[in-house]
Amino acid sequence: MNLFVVTPLSAANQSLLLAQLPPQMVVHFKNQLPEKEQYTLFQRAKYLLGNPPVDWWKTPPPELQFWQLDSAGFDAYQHLMLTIPVCNVGDYFAWPCAESIVAGIMALYRHIDQLAVLQLHKKWVGTPLRFSMKLLHKQQVVVLGAGTIGLAVCRILRGFGCSIKLMARSNPAAQMHTIEDLRSALPHTDLVISCLPGTAHGFFTAGLIAAMKPGSVFANVGRGSTVDEPALIAALQAGHLGGAVLDVTAAEPLPVENPLWEMKNVLLTQHTAGGSSTEDAGKINIFVDNLSRLLNNQPLENQIDLRKGY
Repeated sequence: MNLFVVTPLSAANQSLLLAQLPPQMVVHFKNQLPEKEQYTLFQRAKYLLGNPPVDWWKTPPPELQFWQLDSAGFDAYQHLMLTIPVCNVGDYFAWPCAESIVAGIMALYRHIDQLAVLQLHKKWVGTPLRFSMKLLHKQQVVVLGAGTIGLAVCRILRGFGCSIKLMARSNPAAQMHTIEDLRSALPHTDLVISCLPGTAHGFFTAGLIAAMKPGSVFANVGRGSTVDEPALIAALQAGHLGGAVLDVTAAEPLPVENPLWEMKNVLLTQHTAGGSSTEDAGKINIFVDNLSRLLNNQPLENQIDLRKGY
């Protein structure tokens, strides 16, 4: 019973995993192996935890019986034709992502980012900043995507008294289902929050950005590939948009020459939104639970279809 672990676990988390596995399990941790041995031992895996390099899948491991991704997104693997059960971590990142994007929006509105820099330089500005601050309270908000992150964002925003319209293709809980619905709502919307997965590549087009209300804000905690980034930058530079909060960008790490780095009305959170101090321990618990289910012929949690994208 060979388990190959791609997730780069700390020594403490490796011990946590090993303590919960059947005694006959042989475990190989990718980050402890010489590079020349990694692919060879991946090919011998019966069980897999983590997200291997895409090119390793040119020849799938012949004995592989179960793959537990350590992410919610999996668009890089959608081309794979696998017959084994594959699971992601489902809604594990929903609340961290929702809290982070709302925190980023509030930081932008209340100038917390600017105040933090002023504190670093021991520079007191104070009063002049007060008159350019915004409120999240009672804003008109569009949330793109009715997955677990989008729904968590909606729950938080209701506490601020926001008027929320949810956009999703088929979810009956959404108020908008078509591009036409969205386009008609944007001129009256203060804040657009994208929680879209990578499968919605290029969804938020230059035309939709142009349709946004002047001075409104765009936030993205889904995937950078879902928005026309050059059009977004142009709209920010022209002053059409009031600002942006971006946890994700088209290229990551963001190239140093990208103008987003230097925009005062942009807050970048560097794809950290899903993070927490117990992140890897939580992933281990999810894998161990699903492995137990698999070995006992029970339904798996968060099983996905790679080709369908969900």
